[in-house]
Amino acid sequence: MMAPQVVSSPFLKPFFLKTPLSVGSSRRQRRHTLPASEFRNLTPQDAISVFEIEREAFVSVSGECPLTLDEVLSFLGQCPELSLGWFEEGQLVAFIIGSGWDKEKLGQEAMNTHVPDSPAVHIHVLSVHRQCRQQGKGSILLWRYLQYLRCLPSLRRALLVCEEFLVPFYQKAGFKEKGQSAISVGALTFTEMEYQLRGLAYARRNSGC
Repeated sequence: MMAPQVVSSPFLKPFFLKTPLSVGSSRRQRRHTLPASEFRNLTPQDAISVFEIEREAFVSVSGECPLTLDEVLSFLGQCPELSLGWFEEGQLVAFIIGSGWDKEKLGQEAMNTHVPDSPAVHIHVLSVHRQCRQQGKGSILLWRYLQYLRCLPSLRRALLVCEEFLVPFYQKAGFKEKGQSAISVGALTFTEMEYQLRGLAYARRNSGC
């Protein structure tokens, strides 16, 4: 059986996306006024769209969403700069939500906490609209997000937790394994992963973000 096409902490899953989003006639009519593809930070006004995509993806799989609507609103209100949405002709098709974290490793309290001015970002959830899966959008958005984080001068690391079978996927994306996570959900345990946002590679590629 195929794994759910959703990425989240602690339910991080890789994306392999192919099917294009269906476009209604009203969207075709206004295509000329909206960018075909846009990446931007999310705002509290996007919270309903975020939660609807998240709920459709997770409730059928785990019975609950990794972030409640109140938590989505809280994070988008406190740290919108740590989020990234992918919009096609004005419609949200994929998103990432992160928050600040100031400790070496993630703890259970990291699941609903934002620590301002922190050196690390905790990736809470990455999800893709059901009609946009199997296109590679999740992998592309993750890459764009990590490059975007490099432009935020206070950040040094990105952290997430995932199940063991997903470790190779994140290693290919540049994440390094940090060992077993202190976070657990029921009987499930997770591996913590870390991505270094600063270093020699960044210094060589820095384009003046």
